[in-house]
Amino acid sequence: MRLGIELRRLRDAAGLTGREAAALLGVSSTQINQVESALTGVSEKRLRRLAANYACTDGELLNALVAMATDRTRGWWEEYRGLLPTSFLDLSELEHHAAYRWDVDFLHVPGLLQTEDYARALFSHRVPELPADELEPRVRHRMQRRVIVEEGATPYKAVIHEAALRIKVGGRATSRAQLARILELSEAGHITVRVIPFALEEFADITAAMVYAGGTVSRLDTVVRDGPHGSLFIDSEAQLGVFRTLFRRVEAVSLEPERSRDLIHRLTKEL
Repeated sequence: MRLGIELRRLRDAAGLTGREAAALLGVSSTQINQVESALTGVSEKRLRRLAANYACTDGELLNALVAMATDRTRGWWEEYRGLLPTSFLDLSELEHHAAYRWDVDFLHVPGLLQTEDYARALFSHRVPELPADELEPRVRHRMQRRVIVEEGATPYKAVIHEAALRIKVGGRATSRAQLARILELSEAGHITVRVIPFALEEFADITAAMVYAGGTVSRLDTVVRDGPHGSLFIDSEAQLGVFRTLFRRVEAVSLEPERSRDLIHRLTKEL
């Protein structure tokens, strides 16, 4: 889907219609539309011809698009196809390929840091209530998503508001175990956890909770935000710039990692 979006952007930047692009490639306009609509794939040879016709001189971007076009990964998330909404699978695949990952959350612990009990408690309070045969796949899926921080070495930064750490999701025992898990993960070299404390003065109410997945080139970054009907994937360059700025701001006002761990330790003792 992202490959098709980027190819359409290149074509638009070149000032070509789908019909004109098809004529240059010697195919039907229907084929161009199917590629751009993610209904069919495209070979490396044809992709490079398209890029040449679009006067794309960005070699890094082109190589990244070729990698997307030729990738045949069937990851662990495929076992959930038909069991979970497509956006769950899309998020897993996005995380798998991400060069780095940033999370900002104000009400809950980010998914990659959640314990099983914490995740189950969150899903259990969903409205409308999920039946068991839908709730458990969601919990298992969230636990498997943690592979990128537990077994992989994807650079990961999480900025969490103190409110999210104080809310007793699932009760005291679950909350205590959740805080301990965050402390454990924060010791890993590729993971950085920062906390925005209640004591912060002049906080500008930057409540842009986000998942930011870095691409192999910045143009291929993606922001994921929760919407009323599921996850919203944002990939326009202008919006990506906005969210990069927002992340730098919340990171700048948050506590340093060591002070963040000290605060989490204190919150754990209070439970």
